[in-house]
Amino acid sequence: MPGSSSTVAIYDRAMCRNITTLRGLEPVATSEEIQAAALQYVRKVAGIAKVSAATQDAVDEAVAEIAATTERLIAELPPRKVPPKTEPPLRRLARQAQPAS
Repeated sequence: MPGSSSTVAIYDRAMCRNITTLRGLEPVATSEEIQAAALQYVRKVAGIAKVSAATQDAVDEAVAEIAATTERLIAELPPRKVPPKTEPPLRRLARQAQPAS
């Protein structure tokens, strides 16, 4: 995963202050949404506002591990009875980018 184009694209996006609940989304959380949440977590716990060349490899490795663990966790948990109250940031951005009908 280090240096992959999809990871680099996520680094360029603005991140929200809080990690959004991904379990119970309809449609289910995408790999991109899970990676974005993993990156948010890594940046928060490491105190990294912006990924630099010096931190890139360590961040990529941590994001890959956390994203894989998150995907397994979501798959193994029972379905939620109530969907999350908030929409993930990537979905909000996509919805806002759509032309009004």
